[in-house]
Amino acid sequence: MSELLRNIDARTKLAGTNKLEILMFTLGLDNRTGRRETFGINVFKVREVMRVPAITRAPEMPDAVEGMVSLRGVLVPVVDLAKYAGVQTDVKPGILIVTEYNGRTQGFLVEAVDTILRIDWAAMKVPPDMLNTQMGGLVTAVTELTDGRLVMMMDVEKVLAETGHFNDDIALKSVQPISVSGRTVFFADDSSVARKQIERTLEAMQVSHISAINGLKAWEELQKIANYAESAKIPVSDMIQLILTDVEMPGMDGYMLTRKVKEDKRFANIPVLMHSSLSGTSNQQLGKSVGVDEYVPKFEPQKLAQTLERLLTGSKITPPATKRVQG
Repeated sequence: MSELLRNIDARTKLAGTNKLEILMFTLGLDNRTGRRETFGINVFKVREVMRVPAITRAPEMPDAVEGMVSLRGVLVPVVDLAKYAGVQTDVKPGILIVTEYNGRTQGFLVEAVDTILRIDWAAMKVPPDMLNTQMGGLVTAVTELTDGRLVMMMDVEKVLAETGHFNDDIALKSVQPISVSGRTVFFADDSSVARKQIERTLEAMQVSHISAINGLKAWEELQKIANYAESAKIPVSDMIQLILTDVEMPGMDGYMLTRKVKEDKRFANIPVLMHSSLSGTSNQQLGKSVGVDEYVPKFEPQKLAQTLERLLTGSKITPPATKRVQG
């Protein structure tokens, strides 16, 4: 299976080109629909692909967590994705996809892996409402292949949040209101789980917010804000003081969004904070190469709050002169 991922280092060159590579996989024939759906995961989040090793069952784990496997001496939790996604299949999963993101390693049981698809983020579309409802918000983007198959990008951050014993309430207890008022953050993320966590963090900080569900929508909204600021003869920094962006988003990824923001002089002095589950050193360097000011991993609301407070109260922020746009 390793040949699928052999050229992973070369894939870092995709940053800033609005392209990504997806490892496609299936979960088995669904007895309810008679269909075998194709799913995808960003190759950057895949560490290795292997035949399913021995799984050790463990008590008091979420329903979809089958147990643990030992990989080179490290215990890794294993999630049965068919069970998690509600796919009713008689097929026994034969492949383990080992993922690494948000600083955590976990395994996904799948029926089979297909191939790696290189695609432009512009070809990834927001899932229609019917599909979103049917999949319980598990799909963040979709694209259609030339053979007519629909590839659904799985929200693996949602999987991690719901199977990894996270408790936002505890993490948010230490988040306090910032020392200045009238700050507004514009943020973009295609994951409903991530958006909710960002909202809760900003609300605990008593910071107003405006949001978008992907990079393309974010750029459209930012252009509207900039155009309004021009017509009102005020700087954009009077309306928003920080832009927070995910990396993986349909339509336009966070690298391309950052590049566009940094190339538009109207957004001068507005810091861009990248907030992503792709939190490795190489990804941080890629962010900096397109102009990202700072980088914070997801699922760390305390660290996010600390970074936001420093940027929102620092010398780079011009004190507001007009009423803020409320999010």
